[in-house]
Amino acid sequence: MASPSAAADLEQTLLSLEKLDRSSPELWPEQIPGVSEFAAFKSPVAGSQSPPWSAKLEDDDIDMLQEFGSLTTANLMEKVKGLQNLAYQLGLEEAREMTRGKFLNILERPKKRK
Repeated sequence: MASPSAAADLEQTLLSLEKLDRSSPELWPEQIPGVSEFAAFKSPVAGSQSPPWSAKLEDDDIDMLQEFGSLTTANLMEKVKGLQNLAYQLGLEEAREMTRGKFLNILERPKKRK
């Protein structure tokens, strides 16, 4: 599995910094007003090099995403089914503990004094 720095280096080598001269409105007419400004605003060169969604991810999260990305469709579906089964089992366990708490009266609110 490639390290995050190797992936970032590969992304940097694929990035094109070429600028097209669009100063002539006759050669490059703008079909939809405002698109050029939007494209410049959304350009990967304009802001930081990492996508905004990855700002809060830790290394473990990135490793997990890369692991999921390397799975085949069948393996990914198997992983999703396993997660669904785990969520179901946790729901059953939570329901059992809530029922237990109800029978032990630990979830009851204290009575207000008048």
